[in-house]
Amino acid sequence: MWFRLSALILSVFLVLQEARAQGREIRVAAAADLKFAMEELSQQFEKQTGTRVNVTYGSSGNFFSQIQNGAPFDLFFSADIEYPRKLEAVGLTEPGTLYEYAVGTIVIWMSPDAKVDVTVQGWKALLDASVEKIAIANPEHAPYGRAAVAALQKAGIYEQVKLKLIYGENISQAAQFVQSGNAQAGIVALSLAVSPSMRDGKRWEIPAGMHPALEQGAIILKDARHKDAARAFLEFIKSAAGRPTLAKYGFQVPEENAKK
Repeated sequence: MWFRLSALILSVFLVLQEARAQGREIRVAAAADLKFAMEELSQQFEKQTGTRVNVTYGSSGNFFSQIQNGAPFDLFFSADIEYPRKLEAVGLTEPGTLYEYAVGTIVIWMSPDAKVDVTVQGWKALLDASVEKIAIANPEHAPYGRAAVAALQKAGIYEQVKLKLIYGENISQAAQFVQSGNAQAGIVALSLAVSPSMRDGKRWEIPAGMHPALEQGAIILKDARHKDAARAFLEFIKSAAGRPTLAKYGFQVPEENAKK
């Protein structure tokens, strides 16, 4: 009787332990341009491993400051690889985990019923009288905002349009401004422009040479609660299973990483 009871208790304990392992959760701070790609990646990873991926989206610069101040994240996916590099330099990350997961792309996006056709006009569309507001991410802390300003300057039209600019807290909010009609045009991430809610709009891809490369990096943080699970998720992103989802949303995987 006692033996059977002990075996039953042990069996229940093992089941509960397995349930807890399956119910682990990793906390991810992710640049807003990753919203749709990360949702798919998280679902795929959870289905395979049982580990939940709890993602908070925002601007990379804001996350950088929050992590320096002890924000409780396991992983940081930045739209600018320099932020995780700086965290690595001051000992706030797990050694050897920095990974360049993608290179981003920016586009000019306008609604399907816009009076000007950006696919034909390109930069000139932003100078049209019907475009009163142009949404971009705040360049003070959002890499996509800095890229937008650099491209406008390179195109030689920044001075002409700077009074039209309105700033989103991050690239996702900038996209919302133009989707809602609060702006007639936006310079947004291609990864958002190809998402279900925006893919019917008109877009023109800004040549990569017109702004600093949007090299995006991920890193595991030193105070991560579940480092093994965080490593597993990062390995999934690197794998042949994860890369196609990034490509689906317009991210370019660095050539040296695509071969791994």
